[in-house]
Amino acid sequence: MTATRGKVLVAMSGGVDSSVAAAILQEEGYEVVGVFMRLGSPGETLEASCDIKIGKQGCCSINDADDARRVAALLDMPFYVVDFKRDFSRIIDYFVAEYDAGRTPNPCVRCNDWLKFGRLHDYARQVGASHVASGHYARVEKDSNGRHCLLRGIDHDKDQSYVLFGAEPGRLEEMMLPIGGMPKSLVRERAEALGLPVFDKPDSQEICFVPDNDYARLVRERSGEGMSQGAIVDQQGERIGTHEGHQHFTIGQRKGIGVAASIPLFVLQKDPRTNEVVVGPRESLASVGLQATDRNWLVESHDDWRSCDVRIRYNARPVPGSVRLVGSDQLEVRFEAPQMAVAPGQAVVCYEGDLVLGGAWIDTPVSGPGI
Repeated sequence: MTATRGKVLVAMSGGVDSSVAAAILQEEGYEVVGVFMRLGSPGETLEASCDIKIGKQGCCSINDADDARRVAALLDMPFYVVDFKRDFSRIIDYFVAEYDAGRTPNPCVRCNDWLKFGRLHDYARQVGASHVASGHYARVEKDSNGRHCLLRGIDHDKDQSYVLFGAEPGRLEEMMLPIGGMPKSLVRERAEALGLPVFDKPDSQEICFVPDNDYARLVRERSGEGMSQGAIVDQQGERIGTHEGHQHFTIGQRKGIGVAASIPLFVLQKDPRTNEVVVGPRESLASVGLQATDRNWLVESHDDWRSCDVRIRYNARPVPGSVRLVGSDQLEVRFEAPQMAVAPGQAVVCYEGDLVLGGAWIDTPVSGPGI
């Protein structure tokens, strides 16, 4: 098919979703260029030629680069490997710094903000592409005023709009999300019908630079003396155990605390200044709201409370609440019903139906009768 609708750069991860996204755009008449982002994940020591397979699959491994190259060859489209290792080191530094600060990072959101829909757009302009596309389960559509909006994917079980909330409003005009209107099952069917070798490839579940899921090991290697033994305390401040570094724990964690008690204990707080981990009963995890900063708002601003649905982590479903914008960079959220384990460092994203209003990064959970 002769391309008639302009050039699009597709971020190809080697998975079924981005592969089908590239095929759809090609069928729609776009000139498609496939790009694999070389990020310097563990075990990646080869140059841009990806002829040798190593280790375990991740989302950005050598194996994945090879899969992306094979798909591009079958679709007869140009394919490039771009070296973003230096840029990606910023993601790893952020990840470690957040854990050291007692927060729970979300590197996938930052990777989309800074690289996939950040630096990759710069590369797109260099090759004459007007848009960058990916295989995310989300949608970009125009509203009645012609303004580009971010929406949840049709397949709510696979929806990835949460990890895209940080895209600058002006950037939405340059984003294409071809599979956002499809359920995952149909994406796999399309891939198989097209003869793509990745049609049954499992979805990646781990963070690409922590393929063994041992986050504490990475933080320990990067932090050195920043990870040290400290006290596990109850809500009254009484020492009831010892830990090997507060970075080993996440808010809401129950298993692996290492303290015997008559009731189940959960991680309530982490204090990097004192290196203490506070534990207590599950009901103490409840929050009626939160405060967040580094706001990215994708619709018109408003001064008063606005009803919305709120998502406080990637694998959580949106819950009813309200949001208020504060100053130039903050927002406050209150929930209709208390929510458990609101973790500083995670993103909070607000929705109106399928429309993504915007979000920010959680600083403080709010407990008590109300905000």
